[in-house]
Amino acid sequence: MVPEDRSDGPGAGEERARLQAAGTVRKGCDLPADSPHGHLQSRRARIHQQIDRELRMRTGAENLYRATSNARVRETVALELSDVNSSLQLLKEELAGLDNSGDTAQPESEGVTAPMIPLGLKETKPLDWAPPLKELICRHFGEDGASYEAEIRELEDLRQATRTPSRSKAGLELLTAYYNQLCFLEARFVTPARSLGLLFHWYDSLTGLPAQQRALAFEKGSVLFNIGALHTQIGARQNRSCPEGISRAVESFQRAAGAFSLLRENFSQAPSPDMSPASLSMLEQLMSAQAQECVFEGLLLQAPGATHGRLAQLRLAQEAAQVAAEYRLVHRTMAQPPIQDYVPFPWTTLVHVKAEHFRALAHYHAALGLCDGAPVAESELPVLEQVFLASAEAQSPALPQEREERSKLGKAHLRRALLGQEAALQLHAMCRALRREDLLQAVLARALRRSLAKYSELDLEDDFHEATEAPDVQPKTQQRPEGRTPSFSQVKVADIFHRLGPLSVFSAKNHWRLVGPVHLSRGEGGFGFTLRGDSPVLIAAVVPGGRAAEAGLKEGDYIVSVSGQPCRWWKHAEVVAQLQGVGDGGVSLQVATPLPAAKLPISGDRRPALGGLLRSQKECGQETPVPSRARPRPRPLLGWNHKANRGKTGRTLSPAPQP
Repeated sequence: MVPEDRSDGPGAGEERARLQAAGTVRKGCDLPADSPHGHLQSRRARIHQQIDRELRMRTGAENLYRATSNARVRETVALELSDVNSSLQLLKEELAGLDNSGDTAQPESEGVTAPMIPLGLKETKPLDWAPPLKELICRHFGEDGASYEAEIRELEDLRQATRTPSRSKAGLELLTAYYNQLCFLEARFVTPARSLGLLFHWYDSLTGLPAQQRALAFEKGSVLFNIGALHTQIGARQNRSCPEGISRAVESFQRAAGAFSLLRENFSQAPSPDMSPASLSMLEQLMSAQAQECVFEGLLLQAPGATHGRLAQLRLAQEAAQVAAEYRLVHRTMAQPPIQDYVPFPWTTLVHVKAEHFRALAHYHAALGLCDGAPVAESELPVLEQVFLASAEAQSPALPQEREERSKLGKAHLRRALLGQEAALQLHAMCRALRREDLLQAVLARALRRSLAKYSELDLEDDFHEATEAPDVQPKTQQRPEGRTPSFSQVKVADIFHRLGPLSVFSAKNHWRLVGPVHLSRGEGGFGFTLRGDSPVLIAAVVPGGRAAEAGLKEGDYIVSVSGQPCRWWKHAEVVAQLQGVGDGGVSLQVATPLPAAKLPISGDRRPALGGLLRSQKECGQETPVPSRARPRPRPLLGWNHKANRGKTGRTLSPAPQP
């Protein structure tokens, strides 16, 4: 999808300067290396370099192993491969430890809340945009590529800043601004038949393994992945002891799920495991589960009177069962190949712990609701009975009418809560990485203490009757957080290569011939042509036998220069005024002639402009471009298989300037 082309002629440069002077996200969010987050990013980058070195050694050893037939050499190489693979495993575990605990700060909360799973950003290597862009600008657009060094340097600075974005709104805007610039680059320089030729190198977020691809779509997909990952980091560090922090956390996880969903739907050929459809689906499920957990925490923070009472407690039980069901789904997905091969073990364990923990919480709140001493109204019975699930062998359970029977059933639910919380603590103790998470242990221990206290209270009323088996709690939520697509349109950017002209005409997808400069003098009937449209202005008609016809100008030519002044972004009135002010010396014009699909550029005074597909504007169904203030059309987000179809409405024919 191509961002809105906001450039509008001579004022576009002033607009870009105004945005930069105002402190836009383009260059202001790169973090210092001595900051905590910058230090972690540097450690991660060093681990990636070590992984890359080990992979090169492994590749060389594998080639030697396949090439030799000497048994002793093969044995030596096999030992070397074993050492390299062991080193790689240790490096990947170290990287997983950084992503699991060090990539985001502990939640800024005085209360005790369970930790969330943030996703580490994909790392990348520096990229030299200058050679391919300069060559393409020279060959296709017919301009001096060296004159665009400032624009190329601005693009490189923007990409460099996105390697360490701040975990805030400014960091998200920085990544979004770069993503929008990539949309401009794709629309202007990339064709279906040819890429830029750059090798984009990114490291897998889950395994640290390098991946390379020459498609600009890989760069866009990796940036979109980092937008989703940064949302997870922002959501994980929110203060969830207050409603405002919970609301921000829910939105962050929703945005992350939307980013991964969008990437999964548009990026089908993944060069790295973290961007495969299976991984993205797992990440989408994980972020939805974490958002649902925040919804449950928000209900617990409501006014004390709102969470008391039978119906309120049973609603909390169903909400907790919903969270548990979603975490069980995530755990099943993580345990299946090939995801289980590269998902960090602490993630899988934490998800399993939370599934057990929230299932125990569901039984705990169900017990509180059943042990409420208030009588049950007849209108409440249908609602209450829908809370519990029967086993496959038994029929739907009936809610006991007597207070004593309800208390027995509540005690049975407390037993299941105690068993589940003990199972969660055992799973927590089995993972060395999770044992260092004091917050998680505090949450699990607190839940166990509450259940034990309530069980002891009910045990005083024990009449030695055996309680019935507690049924499962029906998962249900009153607020299901759906994935939300990142808001790309809220970050407005100006096309860095705006000087090349409007994208609807001056892109690698279209071909034209540059004619001129052609010198024209005013005749008795003027210059012999009429003009139409804006940005760029085109020649609508050429008078036969007139000065324009003699100079070789044709209907449909775009005027790109008037007396040496670039006018690709000029309005119709500006070009007419410039021509009307021409004296006896005449004027020099340079025009761009669109080429039919089957016609190649020729040499001579019409300089060739090489590109991808040879398509004239008429063959693409486009009319004369409109001013840039016109409402933009919807744009594809990733643009792997979408063609540019941005048309512009025509203007009324204007007479040629008269003498």
